Amino acid sequence: MTESDQRHHDKPAGLSRRALVKATGLAIAGAAWPVRADTPGTSAAPADATVATCPRPEARLRFLHADEAEFVTAASARLIPGDARSPGAREADVTRFIDEALAAPWGSGERLYTSGPWRPGTPQQGYQLKFTPAELYRTALGVILRQQEQSGTRFAGMSEADQDAYLRRLENGELDLDGVPSNVFFDLLLQNTIEGYLSDPIYGGNRDMVGWKAIGFPGAFAAWYDLADQHGIDLDERAASPISIADAAASGHHSGMDAR
Repeated sequence: MTESDQRHHDKPAGLSRRALVKATGLAIAGAAWPVRADTPGTSAAPADATVATCPRPEARLRFLHADEAEFVTAASARLIPGDARSPGAREADVTRFIDEALAAPWGSGERLYTSGPWRPGTPQQGYQLKFTPAELYRTALGVILRQQEQSGTRFAGMSEADQDAYLRRLENGELDLDGVPSNVFFDLLLQNTIEGYLSDPIYGGNRDMVGWKAIGFPGAFAAWYDLADQHGIDLDERAASPISIADAAASGHHSGMDAR
């Protein structure tokens, strides 16, 4: 687990959503996301205090508690808000992607060294904390939820401006989340939000492939092998109906290896 290099500089909601997803889109959408290797508008308004803003009702939460999912949903919706051109993180069901990831081996730190010693590191050394991703989320969210209870104001019920101000405090490392630097939590949440918005839908997010449609990506499956040596092809028509891993076979597409 490493800190995301995709950080907002002025305020979380101020950066152009399309600029953000286009800057990272093809790299993430075209790569295999290892979380589940074992298993096959206008700007969205802040949610009111309902779980309806969490993952789709038919999707049972595997790791996050309902109040944790509410925060993740509202926060990710400010990191990638919907607009008149395309939906955002809320509509892409990013919370479900994060929940599935945290419940999977990645969440338990399957490939993460956590035996110590734990000393402050340099930025070049990457992640240096003792927490697995699941522990980091649970610890940070626990503090955030306790603070909400004490203040009587839930993040999902704040105005967009207040939500942005709170996310900026997290990003700037102004809060101690019980041993988790708030900037580390913010970076991981931002990284996972982008991944959930742009990864193949088989991993739980990018519902209806709205992220791919937003950036004009025709699909992550290696189904365009026959076009690899052709140039100047207009893929707009294909990008309007992307192909995911799950529906590639049913659509008559094959992997690059099958096409050889």
